[in-house]
Amino acid sequence: MPHLYLQLREQLRQWIKPKDQRHLQGFVEAVAAILQSQSACLSHWLPYLSHRDCKARSHMERLNYFVHNPYIIAETFYIPLLKHFLQAFVGASLELTLDTSMLWDEYCLIEVCLIWGRRSISLSQIVLEHGSATVGFEQYLPLLESVVALLPSQSKVTLLADRGFEHGELMRWLNRNGWSWAIRVKTDLQVTLPSGRTKSVEQLLPPLSKPIYALMSRCSTISLAT
Repeated sequence: MPHLYLQLREQLRQWIKPKDQRHLQGFVEAVAAILQSQSACLSHWLPYLSHRDCKARSHMERLNYFVHNPYIIAETFYIPLLKHFLQAFVGASLELTLDTSMLWDEYCLIEVCLIWGRRSISLSQIVLEHGSATVGFEQYLPLLESVVALLPSQSKVTLLADRGFEHGELMRWLNRNGWSWAIRVKTDLQVTLPSGRTKSVEQLLPPLSKPIYALMSRCSTISLAT
């Protein structure tokens, strides 16, 4: 048996209790094939599957069943493993990213990830039939709420987001949940200060002689002008 397959099986059987162990074995074999092929193309997984005297067509049918199986869901296979992994971060400072990616100019992937070293670990994601990378707060709010339920207690969270997420509702949600945040915005974005005055981000930029983090420290106290 391949070493990767054995490792995955030993790890997953700690949290996943299938009615039939053969179901877990088939799942582990497919996941090991995905990892080794480093591809999302089903045909690229074939060299890493046990052949069982089957033809390639039979393997493709098995893989098609795997990717369309309604019982293979993140709540069953991924979330338990993720919760176990996150227990190592109790009380730690965590950096999360909120981002979108377009797929074939037709679908929009919204994802919240944990930055861990040089890796990005997906915590929550959703794919919308949406022809633009610009999304509304109500479309990604369920992702944020699911992440809150996943994170260990006493975590110090900082959310990083790109331009397109400069939503007042998001900023208020982050403040209510005690998260720090840094969102990239255009310099002409208008913000309302606690004093009630409105200024552009460009006017709030510190002089070049001062550290840029001075602006980031202010971000948790400003809100979008309505």
